[in-house]
Amino acid sequence: MKGKVALITGSATGLGKMTALSLARQGCHIAVNYVNSQAQAESLCREIQKFGVSSISVQADITDEQQLYSLVDTTEQQLGTVDILVNNAGPYIHERRLFADYSRDEIVRLVNGNLTGVMLLDHRVLPAMREKKWGRIIHFGFGHAVEARAWPHRAVYAAAKVGLVSFTKTLAIEEAPHGITVNMVCPGDIRGANKEKTIEEVTGVDDGLTPRGRSGSGEDVARVIEFLCQDRSDFLTGNMINVSGGLDPIRSRIKPE
Repeated sequence: MKGKVALITGSATGLGKMTALSLARQGCHIAVNYVNSQAQAESLCREIQKFGVSSISVQADITDEQQLYSLVDTTEQQLGTVDILVNNAGPYIHERRLFADYSRDEIVRLVNGNLTGVMLLDHRVLPAMREKKWGRIIHFGFGHAVEARAWPHRAVYAAAKVGLVSFTKTLAIEEAPHGITVNMVCPGDIRGANKEKTIEEVTGVDDGLTPRGRSGSGEDVARVIEFLCQDRSDFLTGNMINVSGGLDPIRSRIKPE
């Protein structure tokens, strides 16, 4: 992956940050995207540059069409055309509520950020990937999204991500002849500081929830993305990969007797 340009949305902190560091270690130049976390984004760029690669921070909200296009334009101008697009960013409302209780603006923002914006970003970078006959596109979902089950109190978010499942499969088929793979990574219940921890740091810490017996970490997700982006991973496309330690986020854990 040395010399490839990776654009990772929402990468100043959390899972996006761990992904950026993972790809940078493999020699990728990194475009760090943020909305409000400017200081964290700039700090991450300095950390990434220690690996001997280039890195820029770009402010853009992917729920806004003009901003997402500007994000790609700036990346191309400063780093080159995008080889790897990781669609990590996506608005999420933590408060549980019925669909009827969402406002119109919240519905539009959730759909734009988790589905429409992702599709537009993919559409924007595809021509250059096709020209090079090489590209890696990663979408983010949630555990078991491929089953399209009901998720009460998460109606809008779940609908957008389930729509993204279908789009992932379709785009993977359409772009395979052009050397472009499209996959979805579905993290489990990885919360708070664990999003920026390594596997070693969470090993032995039982979260009382995940069947694997430990909390998930940002490294768990980043290493899967890194693998999917490798040159020899070109036969892996159209997949929804759960990185959950066996946890089902909708159904409660079945504890052993």
